[in-house]
Amino acid sequence: MNKLQLYYRKARTSAFFRWLFNRVLWRTVPFNHPHQLLVTGFEEAALTIAAPYKKANRNHVKGIHACLLATLCEYAVGLSLMLRIDPGKYRLLLKSIRMTYHYQARSKVYIRWGISEEELATIVETLKNKDAILKTFIAKVYDEAGHHICTGEIEWQLKAWNKVATPVE
Repeated sequence: MNKLQLYYRKARTSAFFRWLFNRVLWRTVPFNHPHQLLVTGFEEAALTIAAPYKKANRNHVKGIHACLLATLCEYAVGLSLMLRIDPGKYRLLLKSIRMTYHYQARSKVYIRWGISEEELATIVETLKNKDAILKTFIAKVYDEAGHHICTGEIEWQLKAWNKVATPVE
């Protein structure tokens, strides 16, 4: 179990570790700090992330910016995968993002995303026989009123570190 997984497990039962987990993420992923993406749901197989309705997250017509919504989808899926698949064994590389927008958000937005044990087992089993796999995950964002804001199709490449041609420095 790596530190990220350890902090996540502790955050499930401790308000202090929930606070610490989010501060560690803001520090280690500094691009996301101004947006104040906040992990609010700490389930065993899923997490919930909220993005506040604030100036840094709005576009010119005062709605939640499309780029923030894409970031939110990518962040939720990537973080969930890192919590379930050992990043010491497997490299996760974002391959592509395809977004479909359904409704203009004018309030806080949420995403809840997780991966099932069956899907996780299939990925790990496939990686035993292949150098790398490309996997597309669907992520949906909702606002406080329950409106479906957008759907993200996030494609990740998963590869065992011992199969990576570029050495780690």
